[in-house]
Amino acid sequence: MSMLEVDKEGGERMKILHMASYALLWVGGLNWGLVGLFNMNLVENILGMGIAKLVYILVGVAAVYTVATHMGECKVCGKS
Repeated sequence: MSMLEVDKEGGERMKILHMASYALLWVGGLNWGLVGLFNMNLVENILGMGIAKLVYILVGVAAVYTVATHMGECKVCGKS
């Protein structure tokens, strides 16, 4: 396996990780919006409290990941 193949594979993993964290941020943001507006926790209603807690942890990890990698990925804030 050449270095080019390793870099390409690593880039694909980072893209998947970025997209997963982005999707989790959407889930968390929409859920908080529903809680604030209608006092309705959609994640708990759909998944139950046990699995919902895991989703909340994943949303928190996604937020930390996004904040930590934001400068490198953002077209506005990133270095040109």
